[in-house]
Amino acid sequence: MRSKVEICGINTARLKTLTQEEMDTLLRLSRAGDKKARQKLIEGNLRLVLSVIGRFEKRGECADDLFQVGCIGLMKAIANFDPDKQVRFSTYGVPMIAGEVRRYLRDNSPIRVSRSIRDVAYRVLQCKEALLLRLDREPTLEEIARELELNVEDVSQALDAVCAPVSLYDPIYTDGGDPLTVMDQVRDTKNTEGNWMEHIALRDAFRRLGDREKQILSLRFYDSKTQMQVAQILGISQAQVSRLEKAAIGSMRKSISVS
Repeated sequence: MRSKVEICGINTARLKTLTQEEMDTLLRLSRAGDKKARQKLIEGNLRLVLSVIGRFEKRGECADDLFQVGCIGLMKAIANFDPDKQVRFSTYGVPMIAGEVRRYLRDNSPIRVSRSIRDVAYRVLQCKEALLLRLDREPTLEEIARELELNVEDVSQALDAVCAPVSLYDPIYTDGGDPLTVMDQVRDTKNTEGNWMEHIALRDAFRRLGDREKQILSLRFYDSKTQMQVAQILGISQAQVSRLEKAAIGSMRKSISVS
């Protein structure tokens, strides 16, 4: 997104910048109702909008749309900023612009989230921006939860709910060759080919056992019965259960090793 020269018909390489003195003067004139001063403020802070929407460049959204939404946030910041307070406009404007973009992404997300969770997420994002400015670092979930008097789980759930979905084919690293995608980093350690083969081999070996041996192994390892309990159920001695169990396991091991 940053490398795009033209956004919404505006050549980003030629965007104007204002000195702090010019900013102060224009902010006071704009607050007094001067529309020309307001227009100059908007034009002079488009680079600020561009820098903010750069944070969202991996969301898969159109850069032109994000830029327009960011400009709405900029205009709101100009309208609400008090130049008499000892705060730089950029310090006030960046959270306003980012908040407007996040609201747009949240409302246009392909995944529908309940209104209550979205409201919590909006409060969490506002608090996160405020703490970021206050602490000069990324706040932890615990700090946000403490500030809003919420559970850490609720904060985490709210942030996850408004997080943009990621494609499994999104590249996360490239060194000039084939890119490394999200799918390359996601691995199912449970349903692997090796585990499936082991499961099939065990199932086939179990099927080869006699009915009494199957019953004993099922009671012992599926129903978690002790040998004494199995003996009482089958009406045989505990020693017989132990002998049949060992024989059944040995038979299965032999069957698996052969296959």
